[in-house]
Amino acid sequence: MSTIAELSIPAAEFALADTLDAFPDAKFETERVVAHETDRIMPFVWATGDIERDRLDEALADDPSVEEFTELGAFDEEWFYRMEWVEDIRIVLHVLLDQEATVLNADGRDGEWHLRILFPDRDSLSATYDFSQEEGLTMTVERIYDLNGGDRDRYGLTDLQHETLVAAVEAGYFDIPQESTLDELAADLDITHQALSERLHRGHKTLIENALVVGRMGR
Repeated sequence: MSTIAELSIPAAEFALADTLDAFPDAKFETERVVAHETDRIMPFVWATGDIERDRLDEALADDPSVEEFTELGAFDEEWFYRMEWVEDIRIVLHVLLDQEATVLNADGRDGEWHLRILFPDRDSLSATYDFSQEEGLTMTVERIYDLNGGDRDRYGLTDLQHETLVAAVEAGYFDIPQESTLDELAADLDITHQALSERLHRGHKTLIENALVVGRMGR
């Protein structure tokens, strides 16, 4: 049963530790994280907050966890980078390569990294936790929920909506840049482009209504 876990790890035990120290009010949020060979990862990263662009580039150039970085765009005091991380990334390499899991997103702020990871099952999550203990990492499991269990029901998704949204995530449809187009995903699911578009739209609407709108109304 696929499992999503929300984890946290101190920035000092993960990538961009020096950069986060240099910019304590900044936030770094990944759009996509993939393994690049077996000793590095290539994330696409948004940098936001109280940042001077020139100083940020200097900090990234001096950060031992960053081997290369390229600015891909700037939008209203937000900067979008492609980076190569080469140090303090063993937990993510373990997740991606050994457990065949997917890092849905990761953001670093206030001296800590928060990761949301899609694991194939609970055993792979347990193996990752054991790995962190063996490596002396301070990994905290903040939340766990199974995609095929009660959380899906709580969000009101039908089986088809649930399966489609999970397939889209695993195929990289929501990544930036996209790993799969709507047409490619439709072909993989053996449905029409229109049927997939409608199913995704209804699934998104259901998630928003049940996870966000209802929650806000209940406050």
